[in-house]
Amino acid sequence: MTADDIKQSIIEKLECEFIEILGEDGAHFEGTIVSRLFEGLNRIKQHQMVFNALGDKMKSDIHALSIKTYTLNEWNQLKT
Repeated sequence: MTADDIKQSIIEKLECEFIEILGEDGAHFEGTIVSRLFEGLNRIKQHQMVFNALGDKMKSDIHALSIKTYTLNEWNQLKT
C-alpha cells in the first residue's frame, strides 16, 4: 500500500477540494483532507467519512493513518 493508493481510494469515494497523503514505509500514513462534504459535521463524523471511503483497507492494508480534516472554509482560513 502506498500513499498514492490511499489517496486514490479516498478520491474515488469522497469529493475532495484538497488531499495530501504522506508516508513512505508502506504501513504508517498521515493525511490532510479538505471537503465541502464536511460542512456541518463534527470531526468524528468527518473522520468516519474518510475511513468509510477506505473500507476494508483499514483492516488489512493500512496499519496506521492519522488524518486532519477540514471544511473548505476552515482550510481557506488556515491559508490566509
